[in-house]
Amino acid sequence: MGTATTIAELPQHVGETVTLSGWLYNSRSSGKLLFLVLRDGTGLCQAVLEKGACPREVFETAERLGQESSLTVTGAVRAEPRSPGGYELAASDLQVIQSVVGYPITPKPHGIDFLMKNRHLWFRSQRQWAILRIRHTVVDAIRRYFNDRGFILIDTPIFAPAAGEGAQTLFAVDYFGQPVYLAQTGQLYVEAAMMAHRKVYCFGPTFRAEKSKTRRHLTEFWMVEPEIAYADLDEVIALAEDFVCELVRSVLRQRRPELQLLGRDLSKLETIQKPFYRITYSQAAEILRSPQVRQMLQEDLERARARIEELNRIISEKEAQRAAPGLKQWKADKLAGEIIEARSELADQEEAVRNIPKHMELAAGFQWGEDLGGSDETIIARLHDRPVFVTHYPRGCKAFYMKRNADDPQVVNNFDLLAPEGYGEIIGGSQREDDLDALLDRMREEGLKEEDYEWYLDLRRYGTVPHGGFGLGVERTVAWVCGLDHLRECIPYPRMMGRIYP
Repeated sequence: MGTATTIAELPQHVGETVTLSGWLYNSRSSGKLLFLVLRDGTGLCQAVLEKGACPREVFETAERLGQESSLTVTGAVRAEPRSPGGYELAASDLQVIQSVVGYPITPKPHGIDFLMKNRHLWFRSQRQWAILRIRHTVVDAIRRYFNDRGFILIDTPIFAPAAGEGAQTLFAVDYFGQPVYLAQTGQLYVEAAMMAHRKVYCFGPTFRAEKSKTRRHLTEFWMVEPEIAYADLDEVIALAEDFVCELVRSVLRQRRPELQLLGRDLSKLETIQKPFYRITYSQAAEILRSPQVRQMLQEDLERARARIEELNRIISEKEAQRAAPGLKQWKADKLAGEIIEARSELADQEEAVRNIPKHMELAAGFQWGEDLGGSDETIIARLHDRPVFVTHYPRGCKAFYMKRNADDPQVVNNFDLLAPEGYGEIIGGSQREDDLDALLDRMREEGLKEEDYEWYLDLRRYGTVPHGGFGLGVERTVAWVCGLDHLRECIPYPRMMGRIYP
C-alpha cells in the first residue's frame, strides 16, 4: 500500500509508491495497456495498468469500470509531460469502491438544457471544475481584501420590510402573515453599521425579481458591499479601482492553469491595472449616438449573418456524414456532439441577428435621462481595453439614497464600473445622501413611505457624515475573469426565470 496523497501533491512524490482515491474520469485501452484518467477533486492524473505487471483480476476489473466509478489506485509516480497534470501512475493495484454504469454526462458534447438539468453532475467536468475553483479564489480574495484593510464584516438580513432598490424587482414573501421581501441589497443595513465601525462590508446572496432571460441576469446572486465613513465619490471610486485590480491579480497568481484550461486570453487580464478610464454619463450618451458605434454594430451584424450561413452549411455536411452507411459508432457520436455545438452557436448567432438592430436603434436614439441598458453598457465596455467608470447619472434614473451633485443638481454622485471586452457593469456605487431634508425630499418624490425607513432616517438625525460605498456582483465578475458568455456557469446552482432545478 502506498502513501495516501492527492493528485495536486504528486510532484512531491516522484519515484515513490502512492495511493490516490478518486473517480474514473475517462479510460482507453490499447490491448496490453489500460489508461485510466483519474480525478480526485484536486486535478487529473493518468494511471497506466500493464497486463502482466499487475494481478489479472485487477486488470480485468479495471477494463470493466464505467465513467465516474469510485476507486483507489496504487502505483509509482513518474513525470510524464503528455499526461494530464504532467505526472502519471504506473499502477500496480486498484480497489473499486463503486462500479458505475450509465453515467449520463459522457465525454461527448451535450446540449445546455441537458447539462443544466444535470448541474449536480456537471460540476465534475473539467470546465465547470475550473470555473468554480476560480469563483472560490474570487470569493476568498474579496474577503481577504477587506479583512486585511480593517473592514468589519456585517451580516445583513435576507428578509427586508421595504425596497433597497427599485420596488418593481422585489420578491414578496409571507412572513407569518406580514408581507416582507427578499433582500435586493444589504447596503442600507451596512450604512448603519458603518456609523459604528467606520469601514464595513456585507457579503451574501441578494435577490432581484427582474423578468429577464439575458445572459447577464440571475434572480439570485452574490454581492459584496463595502461602506466607508467620511468618504466622497472620488474616494469610493479609488477603493473600487484598487479592489478590482487586486481581485484580478489574485486569480492570475493562483488560478493560471484553470484560466488556461478555459482558453482565457491572459493578456487581457494582465492589462487590468490602475488607472481605469473615467467618463461621465453625458459623455457615454454621446458615445452611444456616435457614427463609430453604428459602424461597429453594423459590422457585428454582418459577421453574425455570415457565420449563420457558415454554420448551416457545417450542420448539413455533418448530418450527411452521420447518415452515411457503415459509420463507426465513435465517429457517429463525435459528429452528433459537433452538431449539438454548431446548433448551439447557431442559436446564439440568430439571437444576435435579431438583437443587434434593436441595440443599434436604442443606441442611436439614446436620450439623456434614461438609465444605461445592458446593450449600452456592452457597447461602451467594448470600446475600452480596461475597466471604465461611468459617473454622474441623472438623479431620476437612480436610487433615492444617492447624493445630489452640488454643482449640477440634475445628476447624482454615483458610478458604474464596466468591465472591458463587452462584459458591462460589475460594480455600482455612489456617495450617499447624508442630509436628512434632502433625503426626505427624494423619498417623497419616489413615493416611499417614511415609516418604512424610520430607522434609516435616524442615521441622518444622529451623527450624519459624508459616506459612500458600492456593490460588486460576484457572478458578473467571475464571468468576466473567466471569459464566459453566460452567468449560469458562474454560480453552483443558478436561479433564473424558468429554472429552479436542481
